[in-house]
Amino acid sequence: MRIKSLILKALAAAAFVASVSVSCSEISFIDINPPADLQSKIDSIQNVKDSLAALLGDKKMIDITVAEVGAKDYTSAWWTEFSQYFEVPQGKCLTVKFINHNGGSVNNWNNWNLCVASGERDSDGYTEFFVIRSDAYGWGNGDYNGAMISQDYPDTDGDGDIWNDFKRHLDGASVEMQIDYATAGTVFLTATHTSVDGVVLTETYEQPVTGPSVTAFLIADGSFMEVKEAWLEPSKILEIPDEMAASITVSGTPAAIEVGSTDFWGNGVATVTFADGSTTVADTADVTFVVPDLSTVGTKTIIYSYSKTKQGNYGKPVAGTYTLEVTNPIVALEASANAYLIGGAKYVTLSPAAVKVVAEYADGSKAPLKASQFSVAFADDKVVYEGVEGTYADAYTVTYTTASGTAIEAKGALTIAKSDLPAQTEMVGLEDNSTPWWAHFSHDWAVAPYEMVSVSMKLGSNEINNWHSPCTIMRKADLSEYGVVRMDHYGWGTGYDGIVTATSNWNWDTFLPNLDGAEVAITVANNGDNTASIRYHVILANGDVHFQYFDGFAVDSADLQFAIVVEGAHLIFD
Repeated sequence: MRIKSLILKALAAAAFVASVSVSCSEISFIDINPPADLQSKIDSIQNVKDSLAALLGDKKMIDITVAEVGAKDYTSAWWTEFSQYFEVPQGKCLTVKFINHNGGSVNNWNNWNLCVASGERDSDGYTEFFVIRSDAYGWGNGDYNGAMISQDYPDTDGDGDIWNDFKRHLDGASVEMQIDYATAGTVFLTATHTSVDGVVLTETYEQPVTGPSVTAFLIADGSFMEVKEAWLEPSKILEIPDEMAASITVSGTPAAIEVGSTDFWGNGVATVTFADGSTTVADTADVTFVVPDLSTVGTKTIIYSYSKTKQGNYGKPVAGTYTLEVTNPIVALEASANAYLIGGAKYVTLSPAAVKVVAEYADGSKAPLKASQFSVAFADDKVVYEGVEGTYADAYTVTYTTASGTAIEAKGALTIAKSDLPAQTEMVGLEDNSTPWWAHFSHDWAVAPYEMVSVSMKLGSNEINNWHSPCTIMRKADLSEYGVVRMDHYGWGTGYDGIVTATSNWNWDTFLPNLDGAEVAITVANNGDNTASIRYHVILANGDVHFQYFDGFAVDSADLQFAIVVEGAHLIFD
């Protein structure tokens, strides 16, 4: 009752002052004798203001300068329509009340969006801490963690889908959004939505930020918002609960080190997950290691642990393990490459991964290296060799870099020889180029580990489609397939999808019109590490020379063969 009385008195006094002010503004150059009790009335108004301020505490209302965010016809594109900027000092909580409209959009994100940044968008050093959407999605800087978003959006119609309900509830919903910048340096977001039919939906997020203040603003995206009021008040987060570490994982640790090296960590990164789902990259100085004897060859298990809480206090430790191989130092390399010509194959295209590299270790033992362990540089960048039998010395240089950074090199020879596999003497496909798909095949040719096998052919094509050209089938001896690649930079299959690296230098303007009469050489390489390469060397009918490579094809190196198939074309093999 006292509050109501004070407010009524304040309004009455304010009305009196307003009437006096209007009257005075209409009179010029006239002296007015103020009422004898004017000062007491002024004092009374100030007393009411002081009383209201005391009741409100440090609550400070903010003038709304942008009352509508976004176009009412829902045409506002992303990142084009914004609210005013709301500055939130550390230790303060911003509350913004608005009505959200989506116009019945089918998209979850056509509602409110919030950005919390270092300042206004065109300010010096502007950086974004995070952007959060109303549909529990977001992005941000290195401290952003989507796992910290939570929502209690209900499935009110019981169909197992919360999002159809979400979109309906948010159209016309009253939203009270709090952005609380706690003194501990974390922003806490709470968005409470009340739908027109009284359903309450809540979304929360928290993230560490830096700076004496942050700037928050709303963004329309096929939506619009009616901003009603906003205010600042002291932070409601008096204390941020500490969180215990729940788990720890590592990445980037070396798979192997040489005897004599103690660098078991390498470029390792330890990531700690706390009980609330947040994560941090641990300072290596805070990670404890239990390291076995690294002076002997073999598989070693490293134990690591971390015992700090989210706020840096000591708590219950979490631990994990990883393994690495301690190997003999490599002192020398031997390299060889073997290519085999089927029939009258005219060209061989080398695959660097098919070069066999054998390492010699300090103890005298030898073992092949994986292609990922060394690099290959071809002499004079020569990758394509004419199909002439013989041994080509110093055709390439292989390089292995030790754990200490020392480069060990060796030159290797390329040996080209005739294959004892059967030549393709019959035409593949129909001479009139009416060949249907998957009807005419070449022989199947096996490719042993660390070997390259080449075939050459003359292409006849109806030049209707790019794929009316030779396709290579990669498969096992039982004809079960790894996949298929086409000459026009396309492929499919379990060994191809998301695995293969495809490169080419085609001019697509001249590709199709010059297929008929083209010379094609295909080299399939078994890299010996359960990968293969398929490399085309093509001389188009107009004389232009091009390549099409498919590298990293996943296969079983112990069971690999290939065949050629065409559609709308025919092949005459050399």
